[in-house]
Amino acid sequence: MKGSLSPAEGALGHPTELLETHIPGLRRYAYALLRGDREGADDLVQDALERALSCWHQRRPDGDLRGWIYTILYHRFVTDRRRQRRDLGHRSSMEILEAEQPCAEGGQEGALAHRDLLRGFAGLPEEQRAVLLLVAVEDFTYREAALVLGVPIGTVMSRLSRGREHLRLYMNGDRVRTRRRAVTVTSPAL
Repeated sequence: MKGSLSPAEGALGHPTELLETHIPGLRRYAYALLRGDREGADDLVQDALERALSCWHQRRPDGDLRGWIYTILYHRFVTDRRRQRRDLGHRSSMEILEAEQPCAEGGQEGALAHRDLLRGFAGLPEEQRAVLLLVAVEDFTYREAALVLGVPIGTVMSRLSRGREHLRLYMNGDRVRTRRRAVTVTSPAL
C-alpha cells in the first residue's frame, strides 16, 4: 500500500511521533548552521518539520527518515541563506559570537578554549562547517552526510579533512587565514 508506514515505523506511530525523536539533533544542527541564532534555528527546524509533514506521502517508506529530514533542513537553510544574501545581507560570525559568550565562574581556561573553538568553527567555510556538524556532532556516516548534502563521498571526506585541519591550526594559535609565502624572484642572467 503506497504511503503506508513500514512495520518498524508503524510500531512507533504517527509521522509526528517519528519526527519528534529527531528534533533535538535537528535543533543542534540548525543552531550550528546559523552560527548561534537560536530563534532562527527554531524557525528553521519548524519549517523543516512542516515541510516533512506536508511531503510525508512523497517519502520512500524504505528510506532513511533521519537522512531525509536532515536533507530537508539543510535545503531550507541553503534556500534561506540565498534569500538573505539577495535581500538583506547577514550578520558576521564575530557579532554572533560576541553576543553569546558562554559565562563561567572560575575555570576561565576552559571557557576560553570553548570560545576559541566556537570562533574557529564559525570561521570555517559553510561547506566545511556543515560536514563537520553532520559527521562529528550528529554522528552521520560519510555516506549519510553525502546524501544529506547532495555531494559525493569524496567531497565529504575532503571537506571534513580541510575543516579539521583549519580547526587544529586555529586552536594551535594560527589565527591568520592565509599564509604568506615567500616569493623568490630571479632575474635572467645577462
